Amino acid sequence: MRLERQVGFWLAALAGLILFLYVFSGILLPFVAGLILAYLLDPLADRLESWGMNRLSAALLIVLLVSLLFILMLILVVPVLAHQLSAFIETLPGLITKLQSLLSEEGGFFANLVERFGLREKLASTDVQDWLGDVARQGAQWLLAFLKSLWSGGQALVGVFSLLVVTPVVAFYLLLDWDRMIATLDDLSPRSQRETVRAIARDMNRAVAGFLRGQSLVCLFLGLWYGIGLSLVGLNFGFLIGIGAGLLSFVPYVGSLTALVLSAGIAIVQGWPSGWLFGLSMLVIGIGQFLEGNVLTPRLVGASVGLHPVWLMFALFAFGSLFGFTGLILAVPVAAIIGVLCRFAVARYVESPLYRSGAGERI
Repeated sequence: MRLERQVGFWLAALAGLILFLYVFSGILLPFVAGLILAYLLDPLADRLESWGMNRLSAALLIVLLVSLLFILMLILVVPVLAHQLSAFIETLPGLITKLQSLLSEEGGFFANLVERFGLREKLASTDVQDWLGDVARQGAQWLLAFLKSLWSGGQALVGVFSLLVVTPVVAFYLLLDWDRMIATLDDLSPRSQRETVRAIARDMNRAVAGFLRGQSLVCLFLGLWYGIGLSLVGLNFGFLIGIGAGLLSFVPYVGSLTALVLSAGIAIVQGWPSGWLFGLSMLVIGIGQFLEGNVLTPRLVGASVGLHPVWLMFALFAFGSLFGFTGLILAVPVAAIIGVLCRFAVARYVESPLYRSGAGERI
């Protein structure tokens, strides 16, 4: 009964947490963002404390510096992004039309590829052209509708305003009391299992912190690299594509794939019939991919995080569908925590009599 009561208690707590997130997901965004910001900045506050600064001064200084940096970014970067986004929305139908025309005119090239693979009898050249045109047209309609809703959504603007105002305040108070909260949670853990709970908590902290801090730096570098690089080679909307791809790089492969597809499409339309712009754009994307895979991710994120890309994408889709944008922010930490708990459960199962009972038996 004791084990059953424990399992029932934790299942009830989990159900209550999910219900709470579902009911209040519309107003939780600034609080969750403040919590994550305080979590990321706590090591810096501890470092300032070790240098002789009290916790209140350290928390206030850190929040002020981060707020000033964010405001400076808004002043310098957001107007450029807003201008390019507005122009991109206006010119997107024309770009898609021209790209579709180019694909139709050069459809014979794709038809020749089909013939080389022995599929000419199944797919005629006109079928290839129609299929490419339909894909381009449907993709353009979806992207245009999404960008327009993002640009004109009043509720989204209200959410952004509350995020800018409430998040720094929440982050300050949580950062001020962070060590005290951790000590309270540690004191509330079952005394008989305290060391086990601490070990699991350390693994969770290592996984969450390693991914959030490391991947945030990777996203920042890739956004600047793609944005500045594509702008320097002369690609239209290069800065917008680069920053957007950097933000999407929080999910492995998604940001780079977005940069690749958008850059390739715009470079073909803008530089046709010359292939120089396309080649230079692909060179920028390729170098960024090489640096991410061979330098940045191994050094900043590492292999100890234990988050498989498929599991991460599933968590983002699932939490985003259930809890909206708040779920997207919570998806990575929760996915890391669930991964740690699953590895702990598997390790306990392997050590249990249930696994070892038939070790010497033949099936």
